[in-house]
Amino acid sequence: MALNRRIAYVDLSAGTVEVRDVPLELRRKYLGGRGMDAYLLYNHIEPGTDPLGPDNALVLSAGLLSGTPAPAGARCQISAKSPLTGLLGSANMGGFFGPELRYAGFDHIVIQGRAEKPVYLWVHNGSVEIRAADHLWGSDAVQTQTRLREELGDPDVKVACIGVAGENRVRFACVRTGIKNAAGRTGMGAVMGSKNLKAVAVRGTLPIRLADPEGALGYLEELVDYIQSSKYAEIMGKWGTLFIFDVTNSTGLIRTRNFQSNQMPHSEDLECEAMDRYTMGMAACFGCTMHCRHKYVLPEGRFRGQYGEGPEYTSQGAFGTEVGAASMLGVLEANQLVNLHGLDTLEVGSMIGWAMELHEKGLLPAELVGDLDLRWGNLDAVIRLIDDIAHRRGLGDVLAEGPKGAIERLGPETAYYNIHVKGMSNLHSDERPTPSLALNIATSTRGADHLRSRPAIDLYHLPPKVLERIYGKPGLSDDYRGYEGKPWMVVWQERLYALVNALGVCKFQSVFLSPNMPKAEEYARVLRLVTGLEFTPEELMEIGERITTLERLFNLREGATRADDDLPERYFTEPTPEGLPAVRGKSIDRDRFDAMLDEYYDIHGWDREGRPTDATLARLGLDAEPTRLV
Repeated sequence: MALNRRIAYVDLSAGTVEVRDVPLELRRKYLGGRGMDAYLLYNHIEPGTDPLGPDNALVLSAGLLSGTPAPAGARCQISAKSPLTGLLGSANMGGFFGPELRYAGFDHIVIQGRAEKPVYLWVHNGSVEIRAADHLWGSDAVQTQTRLREELGDPDVKVACIGVAGENRVRFACVRTGIKNAAGRTGMGAVMGSKNLKAVAVRGTLPIRLADPEGALGYLEELVDYIQSSKYAEIMGKWGTLFIFDVTNSTGLIRTRNFQSNQMPHSEDLECEAMDRYTMGMAACFGCTMHCRHKYVLPEGRFRGQYGEGPEYTSQGAFGTEVGAASMLGVLEANQLVNLHGLDTLEVGSMIGWAMELHEKGLLPAELVGDLDLRWGNLDAVIRLIDDIAHRRGLGDVLAEGPKGAIERLGPETAYYNIHVKGMSNLHSDERPTPSLALNIATSTRGADHLRSRPAIDLYHLPPKVLERIYGKPGLSDDYRGYEGKPWMVVWQERLYALVNALGVCKFQSVFLSPNMPKAEEYARVLRLVTGLEFTPEELMEIGERITTLERLFNLREGATRADDDLPERYFTEPTPEGLPAVRGKSIDRDRFDAMLDEYYDIHGWDREGRPTDATLARLGLDAEPTRLV
């Protein structure tokens, strides 16, 4: 059955593995994926734990629908205490690793301790082995996967691994699987490196039996047909997320040269059509109905002849607008290098853009800059800094610490120019004209975040009746520049995305970029047919609320306060200089933002400092945590 996968506890210090069942009570409260990760982190990490110490727990989890015929059931979650923020560490990735983990008999692996020498885990049909990885240390993220498949004698082995950035404990090193997929945010690759864990290799042939096979296949075929018939799926299947750039840049919702402008002129070579010169077709994750990633071979430049996949909209900003460059080839080259080294694309681009602005303003020590030419648009400097960050050389060593650590080393006068929340850099988006999106990045449990609560459809000027149908609340404003009703939209999306991450399905095939994609109503039916678990849509959204509240409790326990639910000061002090008339001259009003934050807390049932009340904890069944049921 879909519920009979197990949890493995691996102690790398002792060299032991213990396998347990997952209590049905926890399934009903958290489902899987991000939900179970929140529970396991809160129950297995003590307050004040060093994120790069052996007592930090690293959790790998498949979603409850991963590996099933549910549309885009490909996602898995990797979580720990973050070395980047010191708070919740949590990252989600697609590909084929999550389904393979379930076929190998496991939904969750909790990794504690630290191996004396490099190791990898071999997970296969109910067993977990700790094996030596000295021969893999120093390999890039693609070489590691290839060598493990050769070593294990099976081309179908799926691998989650780190590159040299994780080995060097760069605080925003990521975990990689396949050519493109990454658990990119919050530094989970650094946690793996701190444990001397190079990789987790999985292969399984155990079946996942559906509760109602005939009913499930019939309904899921309908759902796939519905998704594929949408204009949104057609666009994603042709351009991937690159199509977003044309809209945000022409409007003036994109940050350029770090945060100096909100629009980039003469950027035709960053638009989605520029990818026509390189693309060979589209690829997809397990069970995907959209195929949103380009396949390409670089025909020229530093990585001539290398195969790659992507890039995402994030890379257009990280290696385009944020560093003042307009070259799709430059984006592909930089994207290739961060993937090989195992770095968070978004964090790298943001930190380099920050360094370029600091250099422009004379705030970088000359001895750190050396012979680096940090003028805007210099892609040679971008490539060199990516390599220096991964290997912790010179200025790269400073930037490898992430926003908090780098500001500490460079001085408080540099803080104003760094665009981060809770120590995690923001996407290359500019939320000054969009209060709902500004509230979303301020309140996310893992830091500045476009993937945990963003009401992206607020930008579409949907009629109030349509908004009421989606959000279940009347009177919501269709003006994305307004403040009224936006906290409810953020909370609703927060709950939906937590649910989606717990199920292990792709956010692109939920109400994220399209208002017509599946939401809790559809997922309730899918869960009943696939797993046999009965939930109402309201109960599923409450599970999403429970997950985000437990993540909030984790952060509070680590010292987070209301002051952490804030925006970079530039959002309040610098109006947008460019863009369409609707967005030009906009900044976030401090008093109205604080009022939104109060309303956001009220909807959650939290006090004015952002602490869940006793009544809220009791309602969500969190009043006794940590319960340590598993």
